[in-house]
Amino acid sequence: MAGYGDTYYARTLTDMSQRSSLDGSVHADVAIIGGGLAGLTAALDLARACRSVVVLDAERVGWGASGRNGGFVGPGYATSHANITRMVGAEKAQALHRLSIEGVRIVEENIDKLAMSDNKRVYGKMSVLRYHDPDGLARQCEMMKREFDYHLEVMPTDAVRNVLRSQKYYQALYDPACFHFHPLNYARALATEIEALNGRIFEGSRVVGCDFEGADKIVRTAHGEVRARDVVLAGGGYTDELVPRLRRSILPIATYVLLTEAAPERIGDAVRTPAAISDNRRAGDYYRLVDDGTRLLWGGRITTRKTEPRRLAQMMQRTMVSTYPQLEGVRVETAWAGLMAYARHLMPLIGQLQEGVWYVYGFGGRGMNTTAIGGRVIAEGILGTSDRYRLYEPFGLVWNGGPFGVAAAQLTYWTYQAMDLAKERRAARAT
Repeated sequence: MAGYGDTYYARTLTDMSQRSSLDGSVHADVAIIGGGLAGLTAALDLARACRSVVVLDAERVGWGASGRNGGFVGPGYATSHANITRMVGAEKAQALHRLSIEGVRIVEENIDKLAMSDNKRVYGKMSVLRYHDPDGLARQCEMMKREFDYHLEVMPTDAVRNVLRSQKYYQALYDPACFHFHPLNYARALATEIEALNGRIFEGSRVVGCDFEGADKIVRTAHGEVRARDVVLAGGGYTDELVPRLRRSILPIATYVLLTEAAPERIGDAVRTPAAISDNRRAGDYYRLVDDGTRLLWGGRITTRKTEPRRLAQMMQRTMVSTYPQLEGVRVETAWAGLMAYARHLMPLIGQLQEGVWYVYGFGGRGMNTTAIGGRVIAEGILGTSDRYRLYEPFGLVWNGGPFGVAAAQLTYWTYQAMDLAKERRAARAT
């Protein structure tokens, strides 16, 4: 499965097909640059509305973070609801959170409508604390119920440690509506449905130039071009200098995932729940059981540059074993990295660059639901059925700070790590 890297998802794909690259000139109502989940969701909604769509991807559908992530689907953004409220006010923050909840429903509805038998949903997610704060979790539950009629449960420490056999953990928020699944199978299924609705998808078709000045926009690859009334830029963490303003507004951040060997008894002695798990640190661990509980898929750790796979596997394994000492000696079968796109404000970048030119990217940290709603509101904007994409306008294309921004992002992450460690040490001393 060249093109996806040595990932668990690539090896367990049910659709192994390779699409052709663009050769020659084609016309469409909409050209979409980027075959990740945001671009595919927009393309699917447009195709369902009987618009002709062409999707171009430099590699393959789902090749980037869309097909290499943890597979967690739940509401929210990479920054907190409190931060969003400070940025845009309570009313808009509530509307934005409702959109994130809708994003989860979009994924569920697509799985149901497309009868994805190869994409089992496993419901339930535990967001665990690494320090004692049951009152804070209770306040969060009350706020979510009051503001959004969204139901969460507080799990006390004993209940958490009964299913997660680690002394690192205290209380948890349990979300029964979250789920985890196979993101690359999902992306490939969206692509297949787009083609069934007469949309066209070209892989291995890197866009090398654009002309956005005419009524018909022109998008050029090495061997062809697409002419379309509307263009959607959906490059994600692999956004290049095609449109410099977009590239300058993101920080490509590398995240890492490992997969253990099959060790059902050892893993079952540590993790005794099929639910997805994440901890409360700023760039914390997230993991889940796969292959019927025989393996553990573990993600976490971010850097501003990719690390050599052998080294990252060792780092991630140390983190896993520090949480679950009983997993000492469980072999890492494979590990991989992928680039996510973060804006400085940690919100998605969704909007209109100019008449007929749209952008939808910057989903690092919470992409499975926000790519879905991002693709939908951009499709609605193109169709003229809503202007909900404007809810994201207050965040804007903020300059990333160039090399200073990259250095600041890495320094901020290290600072957060130190703060998290200090808080955990205080919690350990208190107990």
